[in-house]
This record gives sequence, C-alpha cells and structure tokens, in this order.
Amino acid sequence: MKKVFLSVLFLGGLFVLKAQTAEEIIQSVKSRLGKVNDYEAKGKMKTNVIFIKAPVANVKVFYKKPDKLRINNESGISFIPKGSVNINLNNIFINTSGFDIIDVGRENGTGLRIIKLLPKDENADVVLSTLYIDEAKSLIRKAKTTTKENGTYELEMSYGKYADYGLADKVIFSFNTKDYKLPKGITFDYDDGSKKEQTPEKLKNKKGRIEISYSGYTINKGVPDSVFQ
Repeated sequence: MKKVFLSVLFLGGLFVLKAQTAEEIIQSVKSRLGKVNDYEAKGKMKTNVIFIKAPVANVKVFYKKPDKLRINNESGISFIPKGSVNINLNNIFINTSGFDIIDVGRENGTGLRIIKLLPKDENADVVLSTLYIDEAKSLIRKAKTTTKENGTYELEMSYGKYADYGLADKVIFSFNTKDYKLPKGITFDYDDGSKKEQTPEKLKNKKGRIEISYSGYTINKGVPDSVFQ
C-alpha cells in the first residue's frame, strides 16, 4: 500500500513538473498555426443577422501570411465585418510588438486553459484577446477579442482532419452589429421583403452570427497576391 501511495505521489510530481506555462502554451499554438503559409478552402457560409435575408452560400476562403484573407461568396450576398479577418487565428498573433501574457487558469467544466493577450503596442487596434485553449492538442477552441474600432467579437472552432495545422472544420463568428461601421447608403433585404436604409439606431443591440463549415483545404500550394486585390 505504501509503494502504491509513493508511486502515485511520484507520478503527481512528474505531472506538476511537466505542466506548461502560459508562454509555452502560446508558443505551441503559434508553432502549429505557423505551419500554414497559405491556403484555399471551400465551404458553406450561413449568415444570421436579424436585418439581413441571406441564403446559405458556397464560399471560397483564401489566406496568405501574414494577414491577407478573402472570402468569395458565390451568391454575392455576405455580411463580413472588418474583424472577420481573425477568422484565421494566425492574425491574433501578428502584433509585432508582442503581448503581455496572463494565465487565468482553467474554464470550469471544459478544463480549457484560459490565457489573455494584452498587446504591448498602445496604438494597436486589438485591446485584449482571451483564448480558450485545449492544452493537450495546442488548439484554440474559443477566442474573444476586443478592438478599438470594431467592438468585440467571438470565435468558436471545431476541429477534425486539419487539426494538425490548427485549421478548423467549422468556425462560428459572433459579433454585435452596432459596433461595426457600415458604408453610407447601404441597404439590405429585410425579412419582410422591404428595402430600407440602415441607421446606427436600428443596429443597436443586434447580434450577428456567421458560420462557415469547411469541406476541405488546399494548404501551402501558393495563393497569388492578385486574389486579394
């Protein structure tokens, strides 16, 4: 019995010694995402914004380091806020001035490691990023980012075949529409079939949600700059 107790104590000690610091976890996540120089992905996008009537659409998503992202929607109808560039998680880490890293602990119920990133650059648009990380797999499961210009948005990721590259099978992008600046004179097709010009007052307290379910990626085969123009 004593030997069993000592063995358990010894293994527990090894676990403590091997526990990763927040800095190590972030580095591991960045290393996984860093495998991707570019990609072209196919998928379906569902737009759920209360004042927009948009069908589920086939999309192509293009990415190229360090921060180029383009979403081509075959239906021509899409509502993609500026902050959606962070649908690609690599863009969370592109601040060249670095971050202050804060370890918040673990989320109750899921055990996900919660780590906050505070950009050291005072002029950066991102004010705070909160990451919920699967420590064992070095995958970000959820992310919440607060910006100066585009409000706060949230990401939820589900992984499968492309998890080794940190690329999700499904991404859910949530945002508050009142925090986004829309072009002047823009109009949308409402659920009641009428056309009306949007005003800031009508956008208040509205929640937007974009879901992209990917059917496949072509990774590191080269994406020309002309795609993003």
